[in-house]
Amino acid sequence: MTTRRKIRKAILPVAGLGTRFLPATKAVPKEMLTIVDKPVVQYVVEEAMAAGIEHFVFVTGRNKGVIEDHFDIQVELDATLRERGKTAELKALDDMLPKAGQTSFTRQQAPLGLGHAVWCARDIIGDEPFALLLPDMIMRDTIGCMSGMVELYNRVGGNIVAVGECDPDMAHKYGIVGRGEDLSGGFRITEMVEKPARGTAPSNYFINGRYILQPEIFDILAHQERGAGNEIQVTDAMLTLARSQEFSAYVFGGETFDCGSKDGFILANMAFALERDDIRPLVADRIRAMLG
Repeated sequence: MTTRRKIRKAILPVAGLGTRFLPATKAVPKEMLTIVDKPVVQYVVEEAMAAGIEHFVFVTGRNKGVIEDHFDIQVELDATLRERGKTAELKALDDMLPKAGQTSFTRQQAPLGLGHAVWCARDIIGDEPFALLLPDMIMRDTIGCMSGMVELYNRVGGNIVAVGECDPDMAHKYGIVGRGEDLSGGFRITEMVEKPARGTAPSNYFINGRYILQPEIFDILAHQERGAGNEIQVTDAMLTLARSQEFSAYVFGGETFDCGSKDGFILANMAFALERDDIRPLVADRIRAMLG
């Protein structure tokens, strides 16, 4: 097997305003809304940590300082928990933290799109491949989505995009990829189309918020014209990069919760609550009662 450059760094774009969740997100970043007892962004970081990511680059905006505080030691809290003998809670807090020097925070001063957010991290990422994880998306599976992507990358190299299957009649709502040569765990991508017109989609495989990209995309993003929504789109830059580099799809077979939408957020809370032994009985009983 050819040795690939290790995927060490990940970009998490967390500068969005979260307007779909107002008024909850007026003062609290949408990434810090909780699924049961953990913020959405923590689930994403834990997925990346399990895949071997060593450095987390958060692209932030104004009023996002609480994210930086969350991934830091809180001396007073630790001291209080230690005095009260809360060893389990102390361990849980310690386990979730990246190690010293493993987080970086950079500002996206204007809301110019996902592609622009990725470009803002260029100097921290440098000349190495990197992971990109959208912090609204929580992926649940026996093997983490990013872990599966890294395994595929280690075999085939290039650029990797996570995809899921949707109802073909709904393909016009998503970024869709064309299916080429089969790979173990995925396939080669032949094309990428953003929200194709009804009946024209090359497949029913949609891009679902996880990427492994080569650093050459930064030069493309530096000159990328604005696209949909008058924003710099990472998909447009990937289309340009695909002219010279291979793209492969990792087919994610688990559950994807879009916590940037209210229904996805509520479904995620229900799903994660029902897998917790300490709260499942009460939650399950109340759901049955409400439905009955």
